[in-house]
Parts: sequence; C-alpha cells; structure tokens
Amino acid sequence: MAERVEGFNFEQRHGKQRVRVARVWKTKEGKHYVVEWRVSISLLSDCVNSYLRDDNSDIVATDTMKNTVYAKAKECSEILSVENFAIELAKHFISFYRQVTAAIVNIVEKPWERIIMDGQPHMHGFKLGSERHTVEAIVKKSGALQLTSGVEGLSVLKTTKSGFEGFIRDKYTALPETRERMLATEVTGLWRYSYESLSSIPQKPLYFMERYNDVKRVLLETFFGPPNEGVYSPSVQNTLYQMARATLNRFPDIDSVQLKMPNIHFLPVNISNTGGQIVKFNDDVYLPTDEPHGSIQATLSRFWSKM
Repeated sequence: MAERVEGFNFEQRHGKQRVRVARVWKTKEGKHYVVEWRVSISLLSDCVNSYLRDDNSDIVATDTMKNTVYAKAKECSEILSVENFAIELAKHFISFYRQVTAAIVNIVEKPWERIIMDGQPHMHGFKLGSERHTVEAIVKKSGALQLTSGVEGLSVLKTTKSGFEGFIRDKYTALPETRERMLATEVTGLWRYSYESLSSIPQKPLYFMERYNDVKRVLLETFFGPPNEGVYSPSVQNTLYQMARATLNRFPDIDSVQLKMPNIHFLPVNISNTGGQIVKFNDDVYLPTDEPHGSIQATLSRFWSKM
C-alpha cells in the first residue's frame, strides 16, 4: 500500500532473492528424503525512514533473511511440503518483527526423484527430473493468507490426435489446415488455493505435496486422453481450457488456474532437388523447433476468485 511521503505516493519492499537450500531427512530404517529449494523473500515493512534519512533502525537485513532460511530448514525435523515451508517462513517474519506487515515467499523446488534399481526404490539415491514445483505464499500480520502453487517446465508431446482448422485466412496466411499434426508444449501452470487464513489450511501432513502430484496427473490425463485411443485436440486453446476446467472440477479447494502453453512446432520435412524428391513427408519426419513459437495462455477461475 502506498504511503504519502513529502507530497508523493511511495511504495517499497525489500528482501533476499535466490537463496539455495537443500534439506535431508533420514528415517530410522535408513531411508533418506531430500529437497532442494530456491527461496526468494520480500518483506512489506515500516522502514520508510531508511529511505528518507540516515536511519536503518527498522530494516531487517537481507543477510538475516538468508540465514533465517537455513535456520528454519534446520528446525523442520519432519518432512514437509514446499508450501508448508513457505508458510512457516512467512509466519516467522510477520510474527518476529513488529515492523513487518506482510511477507511474500516464493520458492522453486528442484525435482530430485528417487531412483529405482532392479525394481526397488533406492534408499538414498536420486536423479534430477524435469518439471519444477513452485509456490508463492503471502502472509499478512492479520493472519490472512494467499497461497499459489504451480508447475513450470512440464514438457509434453503427442504425435497424433491434433489438428488446426477453420482459422482466419488472409493474404499473409501460408499455414495449411490440418487434422493430423504433432502437438508439443511446455506447460507453466499456477493454481490458487481457496484458503484465506493461516488457521484454515489443512493440517494433514504433506497435503500440498499430494495435491501438487494430483493436479499434475489431471493436467496430463486431460492433455493426452486415455492410453489406447487418446483425445483429439482441435487447438492448443481448446486443450488448455479443458485442462484448466478439469482441474477446477476435480479440486474444490482450488479457486483459479492459470496456464501458459506455447505451441512448440514440429515442422514437416519435404526435401527436393533438381533430380526429384529426396524426402517426402508422410507424417513421419519432422524438423523440431523451439522458436518462434505460438503463445497461448489463459486463466480460468470461479466467480468469487481474486486471482
């Protein structure tokens, strides 16, 4: 919220960005669990004097914020979700410092996945996956909460059951219509939960970790369709909408879903020279590209959502 300062509107915040922390938990049976997080913190606080005059007495040092990340990770003796860690970190800042009115914590989780050897989960071996789990927790001194989870880098592709027809054609249009093409995208998704206070969040351990996996599963099931026959996609736009709608229909504690799905093109390869055709395309040989690409994004929310 802007403050009146010397006849101007003034807004400020400060924090620490890209604090990297890894945490390992070990069970009595010798099984290890590991997370790696990249943490960013922004504090809204009453420290205007540090901007206007030589007075830093109300500033929480950003180095202190960095150290707090490691201290709070150490205090977490039990495995917890990245959402719960973000909330706990934000709660610390708004309760420990009278100057802080709100804390914004953003975390990206690196996807370390337990490896399977000879059909058996390894006790302490992990490999790096692909898509990343994201979270933003905004906690106010009043206890008000805004919690948004997400996924980024979720790369998906299907080799058939996709087309694009009936679009606007004019003198600049060269794209042919088709009912048979590859469809590839890298999904970035955000979903905001309906919980509006610290007291309302589920107390079930690892609830948000399970919900993250469940949302991903619904997104993938909607994109691909049943294993044997799939589902036809008339456009990236339609597929995006179906994925967002399926998420809202499946999870009543999610108020809104935002999806970004670039259309990453696989171009048919036809090669000819003066002697004739070298490669004739028959839905089999493609040129993979990453740019330029189509840009499609949308947000679907319940009527009462604030996203």
